[in-house]
Amino acid sequence: VGKVRSNLVGTKFTIYGSGLNPVKPPRPGPEGNVIYREELAAVVYSTNVLGFKGPRKMTVLIPGMTGDRERVEIRPESEHHSILERYKRGETGNLLELHNKTPVWNDETQSYVLNFHGRVTQASVKNFQIIHDNDPDYIVMQFGRVSEEIFTMDFKYPLCALQAFAIALSSFDGKIACE
Repeated sequence: VGKVRSNLVGTKFTIYGSGLNPVKPPRPGPEGNVIYREELAAVVYSTNVLGFKGPRKMTVLIPGMTGDRERVEIRPESEHHSILERYKRGETGNLLELHNKTPVWNDETQSYVLNFHGRVTQASVKNFQIIHDNDPDYIVMQFGRVSEEIFTMDFKYPLCALQAFAIALSSFDGKIACE
């Protein structure tokens, strides 16, 4: 179905659909063509070089949508054309850039908080809401802790279930450079 890959320090993740890794020797399909894997998303956690203990900052990059509300296919044949490399170079055509909503400090609880409208009941560094900067009130995805080992996830257009689940999984990986 898909897979999530991270860099060594756990700050960059790529979410893949099915297909072949372009780095490995090609194995042609039944019609003799090679179908490389689709990149469904990338997640970038900002590094914390000053040791500031605050909320994580994350950027989610997903393929753009066509006029028919279909996802643009991104099947890079080399690392140079990957979502992360394109983003690094500022080549964001056909990419949608989303960010986590910045939590606000609550003096009463002495913590950063977001309004999950009752869906999330426990504080956690893993709690987040994903928005587009043009419409911060449209929550594309939210993820958070409801008990010691149980989390909840809600998502909507333009994310699919695989993208949302993989983004949520990225929050569980240890982030040496972010904490």
